[in-house]
Amino acid sequence: MVVVGAGMGGMAAAARLSAQGHQVSVVEQSTRAGGKVETYRREGFAFDTGPSLLTLPAVYRDLFLKTPVRRKGASLEDNVDLRGLDPAFGYRWADGTTAVLPGSNSNRVAASLGQALGGTAERDWKRFSRRSADLWAATRVPFLESPLSGPLDLLPHLRKWSDLRTVAPWKTLRRLGEQYFSDPRLITLLDRYATYTGSDPRKAPAALAVIPFVEQTFGAWHIGGGIGQLAEALHQRCVDRDITFHFGADVTRVRSEAGRVAGVALASGDHLDADIVVSDADATSLYGHLLDDSAAGAPLRRLRRATPSLAGFVMLLAVRGRTPGMQHHNVLFPATYDAEFDAIFGRVPRPVDDPAIYVCRPDDPSMRPDDEHESWFVLVNAPRHDPANGVDWADPALVARYSERVLDVLAARGHDVRQRLLWAETRTPADLERTTRSPGGSIYGTSSNGARAAFLRAANRSPVPGLFLVGGSAHPGGGLPLVGMSAAIVADLIGPA
Repeated sequence: MVVVGAGMGGMAAAARLSAQGHQVSVVEQSTRAGGKVETYRREGFAFDTGPSLLTLPAVYRDLFLKTPVRRKGASLEDNVDLRGLDPAFGYRWADGTTAVLPGSNSNRVAASLGQALGGTAERDWKRFSRRSADLWAATRVPFLESPLSGPLDLLPHLRKWSDLRTVAPWKTLRRLGEQYFSDPRLITLLDRYATYTGSDPRKAPAALAVIPFVEQTFGAWHIGGGIGQLAEALHQRCVDRDITFHFGADVTRVRSEAGRVAGVALASGDHLDADIVVSDADATSLYGHLLDDSAAGAPLRRLRRATPSLAGFVMLLAVRGRTPGMQHHNVLFPATYDAEFDAIFGRVPRPVDDPAIYVCRPDDPSMRPDDEHESWFVLVNAPRHDPANGVDWADPALVARYSERVLDVLAARGHDVRQRLLWAETRTPADLERTTRSPGGSIYGTSSNGARAAFLRAANRSPVPGLFLVGGSAHPGGGLPLVGMSAAIVADLIGPA
């Protein structure tokens, strides 16, 4: 069996399939494991350049427990330094209002919002949280833990027809926020969760309201030393299970013979024969460029009907001194949030002039050189790298101008670090495309824009027998928990050796 890609989905699937008795080889075009999950280190500063928050750690607890090895303890906690965050989030709105929220417990979150915003904020958040919990109960099994190739796949999982009213597929996340919140700042806060899937809250489904439920029920977590430690631990788990890794092995074709998968061809000219191939490559790249089978046409047409997810412009800031009032995770909202989504998803995409800014500033001694410095990971949502029809993020002049713009906006929102910078590095959508083969640097493959978005995402079982898809561009979607769930789905579909 061959797994294409050593991202989190590929490695999680490899570990699970190994535990089921399969002999597994992983081929990876880069020189390291982890895909988009990486902790970058320079001069004592450390930055999570991909995911910087772990939610629903039960997904990885289950993975480690079900893939035991003799060398080390079986549990997730035996392999990484898992730390709950409390408080976890700091929010600042354009009017200067700030809120500091705990990492778990919806009632405590509601109380904090009530204290910060006043009015009916506490009551409204509690009422919304009950709807969010109902959404989780209605969507967890059919949308997240089961294969999904079309609407009919949902019917066996519906507990009752009232679940359909709860999910409300005709309603957007924005409309749900307007239904529950009279304070526009709460609507903005809920809108933020659409970006967790690279989407526009005005087009993304109301079902994304499960994200704050998961965050507040199962907690917000950090891993000591950075989230990249999770990728390293999973890679080690695979190695300890005698899974073979081939780094610098660029797959040029996924081969098929007599109507089923036959293995992969590498840029080196080598071939690896396999009657089962699990692809952790981007689904559009797989069906559009790698698969030499006519069956690729139908899923590729479906993928092309979906809206690609947003990308991200990243700055890594080595900051002198300590910053009072900042939390581990910080979001600084603009005055007009809609302008951000207009810029990214508009007919002619462009960099966002007044963006929401996310700052991850971990209070973790192992991620800074000493107590007199801080490592800031700064993320701004951005359109994809598309020189022909949109933004050319490979243009050094544009990158330099936009870096200064982000620092200016940070200063205008109360965090002027320009005189405190030791150095700064940027990571653009063009960089992400180059290093991870994500088309245009889209973080999550396709977005959740539109009522049918979940059914346009690539299914875990391909139309070619023996070929399966895992990872953020496949069902159920992007982000560490969902990628881990996709691996469990694929392992169940393939079954024991």
